[in-house]
Amino acid sequence: MHKKRTSRSKHIDFILLDILCVELSFVLAYFIRTKTDNFNVAEAYDIVNVLILLMHFCVVFWTECYSGILRRGYFKELKQVIKHNCFILGGVLIILFCLKESATYSRIVIGLFFVIDTVLMFILRSVLKKFIFARNRKGKHSSKVVIATTKANAEAILERFAKCEYEKITVKGLFILDEDMKDEEIAGTTVLGGREEMYEFVRTRVTDRVFLDYAGADVREIIDKLLIMGVTTHFSVNAFLAGAPNLVVEHVNDYTVITSSINLMTFKQKVIKRTIDILCSIPGLLITLLLTIILGPIIYIQSPGPIFFKQTRVGKNGRKFKMYKFRSMYMDAEERKKELMAQNKMSGLMFKMDNDPRITPIGRFIRKTSLDEFPQFINIFKGDMSMVGTRPPTLDEYELYEMHHKSRLAIKPGLTGMWQASGRSDITDFEEVVRLDNEYIRNFSLGLDIKIILMTLWSVVNRKGSV
Repeated sequence: MHKKRTSRSKHIDFILLDILCVELSFVLAYFIRTKTDNFNVAEAYDIVNVLILLMHFCVVFWTECYSGILRRGYFKELKQVIKHNCFILGGVLIILFCLKESATYSRIVIGLFFVIDTVLMFILRSVLKKFIFARNRKGKHSSKVVIATTKANAEAILERFAKCEYEKITVKGLFILDEDMKDEEIAGTTVLGGREEMYEFVRTRVTDRVFLDYAGADVREIIDKLLIMGVTTHFSVNAFLAGAPNLVVEHVNDYTVITSSINLMTFKQKVIKRTIDILCSIPGLLITLLLTIILGPIIYIQSPGPIFFKQTRVGKNGRKFKMYKFRSMYMDAEERKKELMAQNKMSGLMFKMDNDPRITPIGRFIRKTSLDEFPQFINIFKGDMSMVGTRPPTLDEYELYEMHHKSRLAIKPGLTGMWQASGRSDITDFEEVVRLDNEYIRNFSLGLDIKIILMTLWSVVNRKGSV
């Protein structure tokens, strides 16, 4: 399957900035022309404002006007801004002419808008670029990239990545695939090993992407193993192999690459999924507050200690975060877990048992009704989790993962997922959990998310599979 990733998915910041420019420019043009002290635009001009915004969105969504925006110099940027505003101006004038309304509105207002918006858009875009470049140089919240290449190409690739201002990239590891090298330095970066060391590094460390510049006979095997772990892989055109899933041509640090991933969400899907998460988390947080008032004293009386249980979990691509729940166990639960491992009903890297003696009386109730999960709306609101995804593993579970297990971390973890919707704890084979998680990731759609949420609600109401 081949996909095209538009520049809109990467430059939402510029899109929002341009909307601000368009609105501010129109208001300024109106006030300069009318010389009024009243800061309300006349109702008659509302249609012009709407048409200007409409034409702006047409330019944004029907053209690739943001393609390569961070690479454009000042002169090219000015040309692009003028072109952008010419489309807006031309579209508005044509529509007003067709509606026979062109004589109703001041052409000076429309002309001033063109001039002001061109100047303002150019200046603010340039300022935003400077800010992005400065932020990228600091490396905060950067994309963690592993480079796998040949000895001959390694130095040139590292130098180009070091000079890149366009993307937030941090090189986390360098691996040489055509020679037996380890602990040697290339361009100030230590070589961490070859293929096997790369697989282990990706399996155990935070890795967002792998940049593969290699055309050896075993390149397909390397790509397959990386994809088994669910890691987004960029590989050069000469390493292109048919059959890799979700292919899309992209630019990474001035290199043209073909990207393959277990799943590539579209820009619209990402925005809608995050919007759903925020809209669901707000009432979820209010219910959590109410439950805290009701359940908090009972939890504390039955087992003195914190009301909330905080635990480090592993999220997307191996990132660690604190997950919240209402505490349903006694304070020494983690210490007693080792004694109870023999009664684990799960086959694989998860722990569940019937009649767990570590659970408090109120804990049994809130687990059976799934009320203990509500504090996770904090994680959803923060963006650590999503409404639907895969359940985040604990650190000790994650450390025992095999390569194919990591693929379930290719997306944000969720409050619910395919496993829970398919029977929750009735499924006791961890490999089946992994299979269901991968099925969800590969077949992701917003419709499937809604279906899983409804199936989970039905499971909770019927108390199906709860422990």
